Amino acid sequence: MRARLSDIAQQAEVSEATVSRVLNDRPGVAPDTRQAVLTALDVLGYERPARLRKRNAGLVGLVVPELDNPIFPAFAQVIESTLAQSGFTPVLCTQTAGGVTEDEYTEMLLDRQVSGIVFVSGLHADAAANHDRYRALLARPLPIVLVNGYVPDIGAPFVSCDDREAAELAVAHLVALGHRRIGLITGPDRFVPVRRKVAGWRSAMTRLAGVAEADLGPLAELSLFGVEGGEAAAGRLLDRGVTGVVCGSDLMALGAIRAARQRGLRVPDDVSVVGYDDSPLMAFTDPPLTTMRQPVVAMAVAAVRALVDEINGYGAPHSEYLFRPELVVRGSTAVVPSAARLPYARTA
Repeated sequence: MRARLSDIAQQAEVSEATVSRVLNDRPGVAPDTRQAVLTALDVLGYERPARLRKRNAGLVGLVVPELDNPIFPAFAQVIESTLAQSGFTPVLCTQTAGGVTEDEYTEMLLDRQVSGIVFVSGLHADAAANHDRYRALLARPLPIVLVNGYVPDIGAPFVSCDDREAAELAVAHLVALGHRRIGLITGPDRFVPVRRKVAGWRSAMTRLAGVAEADLGPLAELSLFGVEGGEAAAGRLLDRGVTGVVCGSDLMALGAIRAARQRGLRVPDDVSVVGYDDSPLMAFTDPPLTTMRQPVVAMAVAAVRALVDEINGYGAPHSEYLFRPELVVRGSTAVVPSAARLPYARTA
């Protein structure tokens, strides 16, 4: 084996250590150097290790969070359909609490020799996570595209909805209805989309609602994603006298509506609620939910096109594609009520 390493290294004009890294499919080797070693293997008549043989061009991994939130099945459906139209077969990997992790799914996909992976709201959205896992994939090299989350120093295409603008548009809608005491409910601060929503809300509240920066703290509640988290956070905001609530997801908005009703308040007569996503069935809730729509179809198609370009060697731009959200006005928002109709409201 020593002689073979020496022969391959001489043919490729690299070190034996580099040859070893390539043969063991380890990161840290430039794509051109990796290709030179593989070419040397072919020229010298050595068979490539199984892990280095041509990937199955028909398979693409799709890693999404749990499907309890209807926005994720919506993304998965469009991405799968668009991949099929491009001649690829998606391998759907769904994460659940306490189940298979993103890293474990990634290893499974690599074992299946996929041509690329699309990550939707994965660990790339978590600022506290170690993002070297994505750099290692790119070093293999393996094409990846990351949806809803951004890491500036990862050389891959990113596709996101403009969360900052979404929060600003939601506040502007409520201000136009006369609301000034507008609360924000969203998820933990370590997530990039959450930070962007908070920044947009704070900017709009100072510019449009005339609230001093120092007074914004009590109007924001960072909670767990989901109905229960929205309900708990909304209860605290309602006790502080908000008349409108901007939520980080539709499920959180449904929790806010539940919290209002538990206090004897009516939506939208006493308090207005705005969601985020426009996930399926939100037009049929009671009341129908006013929400910020993510352009799921446009985002999913862009993600697939970028991945296919990467797979085909065309090199999609390694930057973030930002998509504009759309305000969808339904029945959960209305003109601000008088203070007499808000028995739980107080300014302190």
